[in-house]
Amino acid sequence: MGRLPAAVLAVDAGNSKTDAALIGADGTVLGTGRSGGFQPPRTGVEAAVDVLARAVSQAAEAAGLAPPHPGGPYAARVSACLANADLPVEERRLADAIGARGWGGATEVRNDTFAVLRAGLADTGTAYGVAVVCGAGINCVGVAPDGRITRFPALGRISGDWGGGSGLAGEALWWAARAEDGRGEPTELASAVPGHFGFTSMAELIEALHLGAVGYERTHELVPVLFAVAAAGDQVAAAVVERQAREVVAMASVALGRLGLLGEEVPVLLGGGVLAAGHARLNGAIGAGLAEVAPRARVSVVAAPPVLGAGLLGLDAVGAPAEAYGKLRAHFG
Repeated sequence: MGRLPAAVLAVDAGNSKTDAALIGADGTVLGTGRSGGFQPPRTGVEAAVDVLARAVSQAAEAAGLAPPHPGGPYAARVSACLANADLPVEERRLADAIGARGWGGATEVRNDTFAVLRAGLADTGTAYGVAVVCGAGINCVGVAPDGRITRFPALGRISGDWGGGSGLAGEALWWAARAEDGRGEPTELASAVPGHFGFTSMAELIEALHLGAVGYERTHELVPVLFAVAAAGDQVAAAVVERQAREVVAMASVALGRLGLLGEEVPVLLGGGVLAAGHARLNGAIGAGLAEVAPRARVSVVAAPPVLGAGLLGLDAVGAPAEAYGKLRAHFG
Protein backbone atom coordinates (compact mmCIF):
# COMPACT_ATOMS: atom_id res chain seq x y z
CA MET A 1 0.00 0.00 0.00
CA GLY A 2 2.96 2.30 0.57
CA ARG A 3 2.97 5.47 2.60
CA LEU A 4 -0.55 6.81 3.16
CA PRO A 5 -1.30 10.53 2.93
CA ALA A 6 -2.53 10.77 6.56
CA ALA A 7 -2.24 8.91 9.84
CA VAL A 8 -5.89 9.38 10.82
CA LEU A 9 -9.17 10.04 9.11
CA ALA A 10 -11.36 11.40 11.91
CA VAL A 11 -15.12 11.44 11.45
CA ASP A 12 -17.73 12.83 13.83
CA ALA A 13 -21.33 12.41 12.70
CA GLY A 14 -24.38 13.69 14.55
CA ASN A 15 -28.05 13.77 13.67
CA SER A 16 -27.71 17.14 11.97
CA LYS A 17 -24.16 17.27 10.56
CA THR A 18 -21.01 15.29 9.80
CA ASP A 19 -17.42 16.52 10.12
CA ALA A 20 -14.35 14.79 8.70
CA ALA A 21 -10.67 15.63 9.09
CA LEU A 22 -7.53 14.11 7.62
CA ILE A 23 -4.73 14.33 10.18
CA GLY A 24 -1.01 13.81 9.70
CA ALA A 25 1.16 11.79 12.06
CA ASP A 26 2.43 15.04 13.62
CA GLY A 27 -1.11 16.30 14.36
CA THR A 28 -1.35 18.60 11.35
CA VAL A 29 -4.86 18.87 9.91
CA LEU A 30 -4.45 18.30 6.19
CA GLY A 31 -8.05 18.89 5.17
CA THR A 32 -11.60 19.01 6.52
CA GLY A 33 -15.07 18.42 5.15
CA ARG A 34 -18.69 18.69 6.24
CA SER A 35 -21.92 17.07 5.15
CA GLY A 36 -25.39 16.39 6.50
CA GLY A 37 -26.80 14.37 9.37
CA PHE A 38 -26.05 10.70 9.96
CA GLN A 39 -29.29 8.79 10.50
CA PRO A 40 -28.97 5.10 9.60
CA PRO A 41 -32.23 4.13 11.39
CA ARG A 42 -34.11 6.34 8.90
CA THR A 43 -32.08 6.00 5.73
CA GLY A 44 -30.40 2.63 6.05
CA VAL A 45 -26.71 2.00 6.67
CA GLU A 46 -25.38 2.41 3.12
CA ALA A 47 -27.22 5.67 2.48
CA ALA A 48 -26.02 6.98 5.84
CA VAL A 49 -22.42 6.06 5.01
CA ASP A 50 -22.88 7.90 1.70
CA VAL A 51 -23.39 11.05 3.80
CA LEU A 52 -20.07 10.37 5.53
CA ALA A 53 -18.47 9.85 2.13
CA ARG A 54 -19.35 13.39 1.05
CA ALA A 55 -17.55 14.86 4.08
CA VAL A 56 -14.59 12.53 3.54
CA SER A 57 -14.36 13.53 -0.13
CA GLN A 58 -14.35 17.21 0.82
CA ALA A 59 -11.57 16.60 3.34
CA ALA A 60 -9.54 14.70 0.72
CA GLU A 61 -10.02 17.48 -1.83
CA ALA A 62 -9.01 20.11 0.73
CA ALA A 63 -5.89 18.05 1.45
CA GLY A 64 -5.02 18.12 -2.23
CA LEU A 65 -5.44 14.39 -2.70
CA ALA A 66 -5.92 13.37 -6.30
CA PRO A 67 -5.18 10.12 -8.12
CA PRO A 68 -3.65 7.74 -7.09
CA HIS A 69 -5.93 8.44 -4.11
CA PRO A 70 -9.30 9.22 -5.74
CA GLY A 71 -11.33 7.32 -3.17
CA GLY A 72 -8.81 6.14 -0.60
CA PRO A 73 -7.13 4.72 1.26
CA TYR A 74 -6.40 8.10 2.75
CA ALA A 75 -5.17 7.18 6.23
CA ALA A 76 -3.66 4.44 8.30
CA ARG A 77 -6.72 4.50 10.54
CA VAL A 78 -10.33 5.66 10.37
CA SER A 79 -11.57 6.88 13.75
CA ALA A 80 -15.33 7.44 13.51
CA CYS A 81 -17.55 8.64 16.37
CA LEU A 82 -21.13 8.36 15.23
CA ALA A 83 -24.61 9.20 16.46
CA ASN A 84 -27.02 6.26 16.24
CA ALA A 85 -24.18 3.83 16.97
CA ASP A 86 -25.80 3.21 20.31
CA LEU A 87 -25.17 -0.51 20.79
CA PRO A 88 -21.92 -2.45 20.35
CA VAL A 89 -23.55 -4.50 17.59
CA GLU A 90 -24.36 -1.27 15.72
CA GLU A 91 -20.78 -0.09 16.10
CA ARG A 92 -19.55 -3.35 14.57
CA ARG A 93 -21.98 -3.19 11.65
CA LEU A 94 -21.08 0.40 10.90
CA ALA A 95 -17.37 -0.38 11.16
CA ASP A 96 -17.83 -3.12 8.55
CA ALA A 97 -19.75 -0.77 6.24
CA ILE A 98 -17.21 2.04 6.58
CA GLY A 99 -14.28 -0.33 6.29
CA ALA A 100 -15.67 -1.58 2.99
CA ARG A 101 -15.28 1.94 1.56
CA GLY A 102 -11.49 1.55 1.79
CA TRP A 103 -10.78 4.93 3.38
CA GLY A 104 -8.21 3.57 5.83
CA GLY A 105 -6.07 0.62 6.71
CA ALA A 106 -8.13 -0.03 9.86
CA THR A 107 -11.50 1.27 11.01
CA GLU A 108 -12.89 1.80 14.50
CA VAL A 109 -16.40 3.07 15.18
CA ARG A 110 -17.61 4.39 18.52
CA ASN A 111 -20.71 6.20 19.66
CA ASP A 112 -20.29 9.96 19.31
CA THR A 113 -20.37 10.43 23.09
CA PHE A 114 -16.86 8.97 23.18
CA ALA A 115 -15.64 11.93 21.10
CA VAL A 116 -16.78 14.39 23.76
CA LEU A 117 -15.22 12.26 26.48
CA ARG A 118 -11.85 12.04 24.72
CA ALA A 119 -11.80 15.73 23.79
CA GLY A 120 -12.18 16.65 27.46
CA LEU A 121 -9.60 14.25 28.87
CA ALA A 122 -5.86 14.76 29.23
CA ASP A 123 -3.46 13.49 26.57
CA THR A 124 -0.90 12.17 29.06
CA GLY A 125 -1.11 9.87 32.04
CA THR A 126 -4.15 7.79 32.97
CA ALA A 127 -7.19 9.48 31.46
CA TYR A 128 -10.56 8.67 32.98
CA GLY A 129 -13.88 10.38 33.49
CA VAL A 130 -17.53 10.59 32.49
CA ALA A 131 -19.16 12.46 29.63
CA VAL A 132 -22.82 13.35 29.22
CA VAL A 133 -23.99 14.53 25.82
CA CYS A 134 -27.29 16.34 25.39
CA GLY A 135 -27.87 17.08 21.72
CA ALA A 136 -30.84 15.77 19.78
CA GLY A 137 -31.00 13.03 22.42
CA ILE A 138 -29.11 12.27 25.62
CA ASN A 139 -26.32 9.80 26.31
CA CYS A 140 -23.51 9.11 28.77
CA VAL A 141 -20.28 7.12 28.80
CA GLY A 142 -17.53 6.71 31.34
CA VAL A 143 -14.08 5.17 31.58
CA ALA A 144 -12.29 4.08 34.76
CA PRO A 145 -8.55 4.32 35.47
CA ASP A 146 -8.24 0.59 34.74
CA GLY A 147 -9.90 1.00 31.34
CA ARG A 148 -13.35 -0.32 32.25
CA ILE A 149 -16.12 1.36 30.26
CA THR A 150 -19.72 1.98 31.22
CA ARG A 151 -22.43 3.23 28.88
CA PHE A 152 -26.17 3.36 28.30
CA PRO A 153 -28.25 2.12 25.33
CA ALA A 154 -29.59 5.68 24.79
CA LEU A 155 -32.42 4.56 22.52
CA GLY A 156 -35.05 6.99 23.78
CA ARG A 157 -37.99 6.18 25.98
CA ILE A 158 -37.64 2.42 25.45
CA SER A 159 -34.29 2.58 27.25
CA GLY A 160 -35.49 4.95 29.97
CA ASP A 161 -34.16 8.20 28.51
CA TRP A 162 -35.74 11.63 28.89
CA GLY A 163 -34.81 14.93 27.32
CA GLY A 164 -32.28 16.03 24.79
CA GLY A 165 -33.19 18.61 22.18
CA SER A 166 -36.03 16.62 20.62
CA GLY A 167 -37.48 15.77 24.02
CA LEU A 168 -37.27 19.36 25.28
CA ALA A 169 -38.94 20.66 22.13
CA GLY A 170 -41.72 18.13 22.61
CA GLU A 171 -42.20 19.26 26.21
CA ALA A 172 -42.43 22.90 25.10
CA LEU A 173 -45.15 21.99 22.61
CA TRP A 174 -47.02 19.81 25.11
CA TRP A 175 -47.12 22.38 27.88
CA ALA A 176 -48.00 25.20 25.47
CA ALA A 177 -50.92 23.25 23.98
CA ARG A 178 -52.32 22.32 27.39
CA ALA A 179 -51.97 25.85 28.71
CA GLU A 180 -53.96 27.25 25.79
CA ASP A 181 -56.85 24.78 25.99
CA GLY A 182 -57.07 24.76 29.79
CA ARG A 183 -55.82 21.25 30.59
CA GLY A 184 -52.51 22.50 31.95
CA GLU A 185 -50.96 25.26 33.99
CA PRO A 186 -50.66 28.77 32.59
CA THR A 187 -47.28 29.40 30.93
CA GLU A 188 -45.74 31.96 28.63
CA LEU A 189 -44.88 29.04 26.35
CA ALA A 190 -48.47 29.24 25.09
CA SER A 191 -47.62 32.45 23.26
CA ALA A 192 -43.86 32.12 22.79
CA VAL A 193 -44.01 28.71 21.05
CA PRO A 194 -46.49 29.63 18.28
CA GLY A 195 -45.01 33.12 18.11
CA HIS A 196 -41.66 31.66 17.10
CA PHE A 197 -43.27 30.36 13.90
CA GLY A 198 -45.33 33.50 13.25
CA PHE A 199 -48.63 32.24 14.66
CA THR A 200 -50.85 33.83 17.29
CA SER A 201 -52.16 30.64 18.89
CA MET A 202 -51.20 27.04 19.55
CA ALA A 203 -54.28 25.94 17.64
CA GLU A 204 -52.82 27.50 14.49
CA LEU A 205 -49.43 25.94 15.06
CA ILE A 206 -50.87 22.51 15.81
CA GLU A 207 -52.80 22.60 12.53
CA ALA A 208 -49.73 23.75 10.61
CA LEU A 209 -47.58 20.97 12.05
CA HIS A 210 -50.24 18.33 11.48
CA LEU A 211 -50.88 19.32 7.86
CA GLY A 212 -47.22 19.90 7.02
CA ALA A 213 -47.31 23.66 6.52
CA VAL A 214 -44.54 23.75 9.13
CA GLY A 215 -42.13 20.82 8.90
CA TYR A 216 -41.97 18.88 12.14
CA GLU A 217 -38.19 18.84 11.87
CA ARG A 218 -38.29 22.56 12.68
CA THR A 219 -39.54 21.89 16.20
CA HIS A 220 -35.93 21.65 17.37
CA GLU A 221 -35.94 25.46 17.06
CA LEU A 222 -38.08 25.53 20.20
CA VAL A 223 -35.24 24.52 22.53
CA PRO A 224 -33.80 28.06 22.86
CA VAL A 225 -37.37 29.38 23.14
CA LEU A 226 -37.93 27.08 26.12
CA PHE A 227 -34.73 28.25 27.80
CA ALA A 228 -35.51 31.91 27.17
CA VAL A 229 -38.97 31.56 28.73
CA ALA A 230 -37.46 29.71 31.70
CA ALA A 231 -34.79 32.39 32.16
CA ALA A 232 -37.54 35.02 32.28
CA GLY A 233 -39.03 33.31 35.33
CA ASP A 234 -41.78 31.12 33.89
CA GLN A 235 -42.38 28.29 36.36
CA VAL A 236 -43.53 25.66 33.86
CA ALA A 237 -40.56 26.19 31.55
CA ALA A 238 -38.19 26.31 34.52
CA ALA A 239 -39.51 22.96 35.77
CA VAL A 240 -38.73 21.37 32.40
CA VAL A 241 -35.18 22.74 32.48
CA GLU A 242 -34.71 21.53 36.04
CA ARG A 243 -35.90 18.05 35.09
CA GLN A 244 -33.32 17.97 32.31
CA ALA A 245 -30.66 18.86 34.86
CA ARG A 246 -31.80 16.00 37.10
CA GLU A 247 -31.59 13.57 34.17
CA VAL A 248 -28.01 14.62 33.41
CA VAL A 249 -27.08 14.23 37.07
CA ALA A 250 -28.75 10.82 37.20
CA MET A 251 -26.82 9.50 34.20
CA ALA A 252 -23.50 10.91 35.37
CA SER A 253 -23.89 9.70 38.96
CA VAL A 254 -24.90 6.19 37.90
CA ALA A 255 -21.89 6.00 35.56
CA LEU A 256 -19.57 7.25 38.32
CA GLY A 257 -21.04 4.72 40.75
CA ARG A 258 -20.60 1.81 38.35
CA LEU A 259 -16.94 2.74 37.95
CA GLY A 260 -16.36 3.30 41.66
CA LEU A 261 -15.58 6.99 41.15
CA LEU A 262 -18.28 8.76 43.18
CA GLY A 263 -15.77 9.75 45.84
CA GLU A 264 -12.88 10.50 43.51
CA GLU A 265 -11.61 13.68 41.89
CA VAL A 266 -12.82 12.99 38.38
CA PRO A 267 -13.83 15.07 35.34
CA VAL A 268 -17.49 15.09 34.36
CA LEU A 269 -17.68 16.50 30.86
CA LEU A 270 -20.78 18.07 29.34
CA GLY A 271 -21.24 18.23 25.57
CA GLY A 272 -23.80 18.48 22.81
CA GLY A 273 -25.72 21.51 21.65
CA VAL A 274 -28.02 21.81 24.68
CA LEU A 275 -25.24 21.65 27.28
CA ALA A 276 -22.59 23.50 25.28
CA ALA A 277 -24.98 26.47 24.86
CA GLY A 278 -24.15 27.47 28.43
CA HIS A 279 -27.66 27.97 29.82
CA ALA A 280 -27.01 29.19 33.34
CA ARG A 281 -30.09 27.63 34.93
CA LEU A 282 -29.43 24.21 33.38
CA ASN A 283 -25.69 23.98 33.88
CA GLY A 284 -25.87 25.52 37.34
CA ALA A 285 -28.43 22.93 38.44
CA ILE A 286 -26.26 20.15 37.03
CA GLY A 287 -23.24 21.39 38.96
CA ALA A 288 -25.24 21.68 42.18
CA GLY A 289 -26.82 18.25 41.75
CA LEU A 290 -23.51 16.53 41.10
CA ALA A 291 -21.91 18.27 44.07
CA GLU A 292 -24.38 16.46 46.33
CA VAL A 293 -23.58 12.95 45.06
CA ALA A 294 -20.01 13.31 43.80
CA PRO A 295 -18.52 16.26 45.72
CA ARG A 296 -15.03 15.91 44.20
CA ALA A 297 -16.20 15.74 40.59
CA ARG A 298 -14.95 18.53 38.31
CA VAL A 299 -17.74 19.58 35.97
CA SER A 300 -16.83 21.35 32.74
CA VAL A 301 -18.29 21.98 29.31
CA VAL A 302 -16.46 20.68 26.24
CA ALA A 303 -16.76 23.45 23.68
CA ALA A 304 -14.36 21.98 21.09
CA PRO A 305 -15.94 20.29 18.06
CA PRO A 306 -16.37 16.54 18.63
CA VAL A 307 -14.30 15.73 15.56
CA LEU A 308 -11.34 16.71 17.75
CA GLY A 309 -12.16 13.82 20.06
CA ALA A 310 -12.39 11.42 17.13
CA GLY A 311 -9.00 12.66 15.94
CA LEU A 312 -7.42 12.26 19.38
CA LEU A 313 -8.72 8.70 19.61
CA GLY A 314 -7.13 8.04 16.24
CA LEU A 315 -3.81 9.48 17.37
CA ASP A 316 -3.97 7.27 20.45
CA ALA A 317 -4.41 4.22 18.25
CA VAL A 318 -1.51 4.98 15.89
CA GLY A 319 0.91 5.86 18.70
CA ALA A 320 1.38 9.49 17.72
CA PRO A 321 4.13 11.54 19.39
CA ALA A 322 3.19 13.76 22.31
CA GLU A 323 3.52 16.99 20.32
CA ALA A 324 0.90 15.82 17.81
CA TYR A 325 -1.87 16.18 20.40
CA GLY A 326 -1.12 19.81 21.11
CA LYS A 327 -1.00 20.63 17.42
CA LEU A 328 -4.35 18.97 16.78
CA ARG A 329 -5.97 20.70 19.76
CA ALA A 330 -4.59 24.05 18.66
CA HIS A 331 -6.21 23.63 15.24
CA PHE A 332 -9.65 23.03 16.70
CA GLY A 333 -9.23 25.24 19.78
